[in-house]
Amino acid sequence: MQPYYWASHHGNFGDDLNLWLWDYLLPGFRDVHADTMLVGVGTVLNPVLLPPGQKKLVIGSGYGYGEAPDINDPEWDVRCVRGPLTAAKLGLPLDRGITDPAALIPDMPEFQNLPKIHKKTFVPHWESAEFGMWQSVCEPAGLTWLDPRGEAKSVIRAIAQSEMIVAESMHGAILADAFRVPWIAVSTSRSINNFKWNDWAQSVGATYNPHFVPVSTRAEAVAKKTKFWGMSFDGGGGQQQPAHHEPASADASVMTRTAAPAAPAQSGLRGMAKQVLAAPSILALWQASRTEPQLSPDAMLQDKKQRFRAVLDEIRRDYF
Repeated sequence: MQPYYWASHHGNFGDDLNLWLWDYLLPGFRDVHADTMLVGVGTVLNPVLLPPGQKKLVIGSGYGYGEAPDINDPEWDVRCVRGPLTAAKLGLPLDRGITDPAALIPDMPEFQNLPKIHKKTFVPHWESAEFGMWQSVCEPAGLTWLDPRGEAKSVIRAIAQSEMIVAESMHGAILADAFRVPWIAVSTSRSINNFKWNDWAQSVGATYNPHFVPVSTRAEAVAKKTKFWGMSFDGGGGQQQPAHHEPASADASVMTRTAAPAAPAQSGLRGMAKQVLAAPSILALWQASRTEPQLSPDAMLQDKKQRFRAVLDEIRRDYF
C-alpha cells in the first residue's frame, strides 16, 4: 500500500504525521497490496483529491470540502471515518465515525512518560503561522509559541509536554485531547470550517465553541480574506478553499504546495508598530487562555480507541 497525505514545503504536522503513524498502526502495510492507497489522517474525502482509478482503503479520514465521494464504487473500502458527521455525509452508519487516527499516537512508546515543561502553549493554524506574527503575540499574552509547520514528532512532544493547549489547529486540539492535556479552541476567522471540527469533537464527546481572536497582521487578513483594524480584505470574491484542497493527479499520493516567499526582516520601528497593531490579538488570546479548558470523557476516548484498534485487526486479517 501507499499512504495518501498532503505534504507541503512549509510543513503541517497534522498532515505530516501520516509519514510514520501507519508504520506503527499497521506494520508492514507498505509491503502488501501495491495497488491500494491507504487514506488516513486528514480532511481528504473528496473526489477531486482522490480521483477514480485506484483502490482506496479509508481508515479514519474526514470529509469537509467540495463534493462527497461515491463510496458505493467498488474501488472504495471505507472501514471507518473521523466522526459521525462524515459518516452521515457519506451515507454510512454513524458508528463508523469512530475518531481521528491520531488519538492512538500517545500509545507509541516514544511519546510516553514525557515531563511537563510548558505551562500554556498556543498552536495556530499553519496559515496563521505563515502570514501572522503569532510568535510575537504569544510572549505578552503569556503563552509558549508552537509552530505547526515544525517536524511532526517535535510538535507532538511539545503538545504532550504542555499543561494546557490553546488550539487554532484542529490537530493541536486532537493531540492535546489524546494526551489528556486540557485544551481551549480559538479561531481567527469567522468563516472557519466548523464541519471538520465538530465532526471530530462529536466523535469523542467534546464541544467546539471557539473563542474569536483577531488576525495579527494585514498580510494574514489578506490571506484569510477577513478584516484587520476595520479594513476588509475579502477581495470581493468568494471564500478561498484551503491550499491543500487542490486537484491531484490520478497517481499522486503526496500533494505539495509552494510556500510563500519569506517576509523580509522588519526594522525596529516597523516591528514596534506591528506589535502595537497586534494589540487586539494579544488581548483576545490572553483572555481566551484564561477561560475554562475541556477534555473529552476518559471512558469515551478509551472506547473509541478500542474500536479503532478492532478495525485495524480486521484490516490485518483482510489485507495481510
